[in-house]
Amino acid sequence: MFLGIDLGTSGVKSVIIDAGQTLVAEASSSPLEIRRAQPGWSEQHPDLWWNAVCESLDALTASHPAAMAEVAGIGLSGQMYGATVLDAADRPLRPAILWNDTRSSAECAELAAAVPDLLDHVGRAPTPGVTASKLMWLRRHEPNTFDAVRMVLLPKDYIRLRLSGDKASDLADSSGTMWVDLAARDWSGTMLAASGMDRSQMPRLCEGTEATGTLRAALAQRWGMRHRPVIAGGGGDNACGACGTGVIEDGEGTVSLGTSGVLFVANDRPRPAGAFAIETLCHAVPDRWHQMSVVLSATSCLSWLGARLKRSPAELVALLGEDPRPATDLIFVPFLDGCWSPRSDGSMRGGFMGLAHQHDDAAMAQAVMQGVSFAIRDCAEAFRVGGGELRRLLAIGGGSRSKLWVSMLATSLGVELDVPRSSALGAAFGAARLGMIAATGAPPRDVLTRPDIALTVGPQTAHADSYDHAFQRWQAFARLC
Repeated sequence: MFLGIDLGTSGVKSVIIDAGQTLVAEASSSPLEIRRAQPGWSEQHPDLWWNAVCESLDALTASHPAAMAEVAGIGLSGQMYGATVLDAADRPLRPAILWNDTRSSAECAELAAAVPDLLDHVGRAPTPGVTASKLMWLRRHEPNTFDAVRMVLLPKDYIRLRLSGDKASDLADSSGTMWVDLAARDWSGTMLAASGMDRSQMPRLCEGTEATGTLRAALAQRWGMRHRPVIAGGGGDNACGACGTGVIEDGEGTVSLGTSGVLFVANDRPRPAGAFAIETLCHAVPDRWHQMSVVLSATSCLSWLGARLKRSPAELVALLGEDPRPATDLIFVPFLDGCWSPRSDGSMRGGFMGLAHQHDDAAMAQAVMQGVSFAIRDCAEAFRVGGGELRRLLAIGGGSRSKLWVSMLATSLGVELDVPRSSALGAAFGAARLGMIAATGAPPRDVLTRPDIALTVGPQTAHADSYDHAFQRWQAFARLC
């Protein structure tokens, strides 16, 4: 048996899979609260994470004791970028500053000025989400705390410390800090020095498939495990999600239609995105990298429209049916929460353009779905400018249940989209797969296989011209928002 633990921003999900990768059990924690003491701030105390992990594993022990007893490997996944700062006794000095905290904009500019060639080191410009700028903020605004920092861990790596006592981090998660040289797959002395840090404050780096240690004996006893399972390096949540769907080869990827929209593509070498706000990171498997972009508002845009029209999102989608249709002339830009990719501009906002008397609920729903698809296409165009290829993508997330929305995406991107048959392919599942590799030594390609496909949707050539024309109008309007 193999256990995957995914530490999310809102809670912890843990799963057990067997040797055939069948899902045996799953459990989730109570919701985690985010502390927002000031506008733009987002913090959680690491003790909340540990309590949530224990809650989920205690639940699995109670519901599936036989399966927990046979766990041989554990994989970790988690929310990325969070700055967890520890003192000399490995105690948190303050609440962790999370990925969606935006207080460090000034420090991003400072870091970019300090390292003019930082794209050659880390592949992208700094944003307030990254860990490096958070530590620079601490240096300026909480100097006593900064001076006491002896170790910086990412959220899931704090869980590793509590599980095994090891200070280690995988390259996929750590490359999001802006302290890792992508090509060398090692800490960058240049980037560390520019933010006032040094290697002694960093954990040991490993691949996501490597074993970093074993579970503490007392915890193995608590959860009824016959042996002390090994713990894999694991990865950030998106890299683990890609491991869950078998996306590890160059040009393979996923496009996720969830609350946010995520385009994730695996690469066989680093592909820096230059001026675009596209993340270029190490993958959770050796000798692989990935590019990733995020559209902050995806299915949440349909939820927003439904609330205004007093209809559920499912009702709005049902109004349109499933058959492919040409692009609508009504334009919608989905930046309700600002824009992260391919331009980083938190001040951008969404809107309709071209509303007329004939546009009813269905027309607005189609415009919203099309607008989200175009925002993802905008990110894909930035990938391609940097030399990235999109050969074949898996469509995942709640929005992928709409065949029409998948068709819109396929036509917008010019790529065939496969819809997996199973929905149990999230980050916790990918983490469990990494735990299996670490425990068994199996080759990653043998474990990280692609899922069974329920449906394949290709671009609609009959509608391609209408989509291209509408996309050009969409881009022009998006630049004004």
